[in-house]
Amino acid sequence: MLKESTLEKDKLIDETLRHFEIEEREKLDLLPNLVEEWKKPEEEKFYAAQRGFTTILLGGLTKAHDYLVQGGFEGLGYKVQCLECPDSEALRYGKEMGNRGQCNPTYFTVGNLVKHLIQLRDENGLSVEEINKNYIFLTAGACGPCRFGMYEAEYRKALTDAGFPGFRVITFEQKVDMQAVKDLGLEMNFKFYKTLIKAFIAADLINALGYRIRPYEVNEGETNKVLEECKDILYKSFSQKKWLSIALWKIRKKIAKIEVNYLQPKPVVDIIGEFWAMTTEGDGNYHMQSWLEKEGAEVHVQQVVFWLMYTIWEVEKFYTDRIHLKKHDEKGLKGEKPKKALRLIRLSRVLLKAFYGTYARLAGLKMVKLPDMTEIEAYAKEYYNTSLSGGEGHMEVGKLIAAAKKKKSHMVLSIKPFGCMPSAGVSDGVQSRIQELYPDIIFYPIETSGDGAVNVYSRVQMMLYKAKLKAKEEFEALLTEHKVTTNDLNGKAAAKKVQKALHRSPHRSTSTASNVALELV
Repeated sequence: MLKESTLEKDKLIDETLRHFEIEEREKLDLLPNLVEEWKKPEEEKFYAAQRGFTTILLGGLTKAHDYLVQGGFEGLGYKVQCLECPDSEALRYGKEMGNRGQCNPTYFTVGNLVKHLIQLRDENGLSVEEINKNYIFLTAGACGPCRFGMYEAEYRKALTDAGFPGFRVITFEQKVDMQAVKDLGLEMNFKFYKTLIKAFIAADLINALGYRIRPYEVNEGETNKVLEECKDILYKSFSQKKWLSIALWKIRKKIAKIEVNYLQPKPVVDIIGEFWAMTTEGDGNYHMQSWLEKEGAEVHVQQVVFWLMYTIWEVEKFYTDRIHLKKHDEKGLKGEKPKKALRLIRLSRVLLKAFYGTYARLAGLKMVKLPDMTEIEAYAKEYYNTSLSGGEGHMEVGKLIAAAKKKKSHMVLSIKPFGCMPSAGVSDGVQSRIQELYPDIIFYPIETSGDGAVNVYSRVQMMLYKAKLKAKEEFEALLTEHKVTTNDLNGKAAAKKVQKALHRSPHRSTSTASNVALELV
């Protein structure tokens, strides 16, 4: 009885305090506003009957990727238009219309779409109704864990604030929901993804050839001119549904005619980091690739297909880690056929490598192969939990170690947006330990914010100067060791015909010049 009496008293005290709190909050106007939970508004879908007058807007990768993806989708029967490479004006629109605290890629890509639609309305004279009816935007989607998971919401928020409520944004993630509805305008089927991957591979090859040849061209601007012609050939191949292999053979012949001088000791700079920041070719990373080339470097960029290999590795690891569990975990494999899924995943990896290797040989890109994700995991797992996902995951760590162990580059530049959660933790944290273990490699991380380009260039230039010295010392040491001069090598190069644009010497040193010299001595 005493215990029940005490409980009653406690309840009475709690109730009295609750009423007192409500009364005091009411006096101070601090009562919470009861609002309904936000629900994503129903968006008008894109139907098959609308294909004839609806233009799909896309963009966000390199210029070559966007252009060839456009050609591929046109070959599938869609009207497509690539957006321009995001610039500082796009950043301004993104910051003005978007939420606070977003990262650079969000502001640039979201702002770039808003900027284009405003141009259609204000300069081309289209009404908002016409734009919403005749245009849609196609982009990739994900659940995070970084801000990439919020991109779709950011697009919708910015579009509404810019005066385009209801503008249709379609993400790859919507595939299941979309395909459940009949007669949809965008069919994300096998043919769709096959075309997308082939366009990615072709664009990767074009970019890789450009970065390999351009620093050594004899006639300035010749490489870019030839590559523009090559992109047009590939675009027609996709849009007219012709054999890609024939188009690659055609561009090989064009590229082979570029005059080069590979006996120039230039520092090799690997660019890694957050996917968009290291990939874009505009103001989003201060035009870093072209700037480095102008400063005398040979730049190695990460290819989009590398990311596909990483996603395949992630799925394979997911199944491999869980397939032998006695009980299914929360993310487990209940209702699935894991062994069959693993076979399909591994087959997709083999096929991707095979297609890439075949197309690379046809285009004349010698001695290049897709990265071994198992090897990169092995390099990184001692310093970074490879089960963690987000951003580049463990790849930044693995790539830096691979660059040092295999003499792939003199300098590794990690580019990521200011405040990038996954990448900043890796580059500014774990990588300091890697630098201690491999002091010969120059590692430098930069954060992009859309401004302060001069300051960034100045900082990178200091590290690039060290890389230049390394490349020069490496080449001169080789000449001294083999008792030859540059003139001797030039004479041998002419005789052995190694000064060809598509020639690639075996990899035994870091710089291209040193590898060519080692082939000649």
